[in-house]
Amino acid sequence: MKKQILIVTMLLVGLVSGAQEYNTVKDICYTAKSGAYAQERLKLDVYYPEGTKDCPVIVWFHGGGIEAGQKEIPEKLKGKGYVVIGANYRLLPKVTIDKTLDDAAEAVAWAFRHAAEYGGDPKKIVVTGHSAGGYLGMLLCLNKQWLKTYGVDADDIWMYAPFSGQAVTHYNVRKMRGMSPLQVVIDEYAPIYWVRSDCPTFVLICGDREEELFGRYDENQYLARMMKLVGHKQTYLYEIDGHDHGAMVEPGFHILDAHIKRLLEEQKN
Repeated sequence: MKKQILIVTMLLVGLVSGAQEYNTVKDICYTAKSGAYAQERLKLDVYYPEGTKDCPVIVWFHGGGIEAGQKEIPEKLKGKGYVVIGANYRLLPKVTIDKTLDDAAEAVAWAFRHAAEYGGDPKKIVVTGHSAGGYLGMLLCLNKQWLKTYGVDADDIWMYAPFSGQAVTHYNVRKMRGMSPLQVVIDEYAPIYWVRSDCPTFVLICGDREEELFGRYDENQYLARMMKLVGHKQTYLYEIDGHDHGAMVEPGFHILDAHIKRLLEEQKN
């Protein structure tokens, strides 16, 4: 009996020791900007597997209406062999939306420069995030000027996968103009304004159209339709039935994971 217990214990120890180990580095300053608010806010965390290389890299922008929120490493992205970067950005109304978008672009540029240091592949960067974070990712994808400022071609991103991002001009950008959330504006701060046929894989994930925030699914549906009409062949749209704006996040990670696996499989073939 003692011999059997010893064998089982040794097997369990072997399994644990063979498991992938992960580390997290927190509060890395990613900006060259000066000023107290920029230095305080523009930081990111990196979660990465030890002893690996060429892993997919996920840049995750938090939600909060561009007015609130903190960087995070979502639990559902842990332990999957990904390098995950959770980035902060400056918030409205302390700054304008231009500065917020510039921050997001700078964080993605940091990922290109430093991904390999953490075992990531800069050719496999996924830009994603929830709500406001998804909105920022949409604009980085479709308006190439934001990333170009930092020497990055938006088309070198492997995939964009916004969770419940706003396709029209964000409601809190409109609020700064004295408008209500139901006064729709489509201008240079609306992702749908920049539809184009030549961008990378574009995965739009939303909650139930009847439960989403301010018609968010309908905006994404229109964006997906326009992307297809201009000839983009890798636009995907998902509606997660029965899930509202917040509840859609958890099942959204399954969709994100499935598309990453699909791209990895396509690279093998």
